[in-house]
Amino acid sequence: MKKICLMILLNSILNFAQEREKLTIYSFEEVEKLYQQHPKPLLVFVYTDWCNICFGMKNTTFKNEQIIEILNANFYVIFLNAETKKEIAFFGKSFKNSTTGIHDLANILASKNKQIGYPTTVIVNKDLSIELQFQGFLKSTKLKSVLESFLIKNNK
Repeated sequence: MKKICLMILLNSILNFAQEREKLTIYSFEEVEKLYQQHPKPLLVFVYTDWCNICFGMKNTTFKNEQIIEILNANFYVIFLNAETKKEIAFFGKSFKNSTTGIHDLANILASKNKQIGYPTTVIVNKDLSIELQFQGFLKSTKLKSVLESFLIKNNK
């Protein structure tokens, strides 16, 4: 009887873990289509494949249940590899990887004083203007505070 109860409990725990909400990540092309029907701010996470801090943030901050809930409800989330070779079309403009090896869109979104730090988390408002940029690792508590402040400020 104890084994049956233990198996039922373990099965319930495993099912609960599998039902956790996942962060919805879009491409720029998908956001363009969705934005025309339902405008909302964008959160763009600019990263590189070789950046350990980026990897850490993807696997901690962006897996936090509260962050996922806020982002899925209020933002379009895009992860942009700054070194992608892919050409990206977004609202009638075409962006590509420049001769420096950094994608034009990453330069536009993540540059501060003509320099990019990885990762950079960018919030683009409904007017498609950059409102906030944060270079470096953001813990979930900090990102949650930033997102909530942004939403309050923008009456969401």
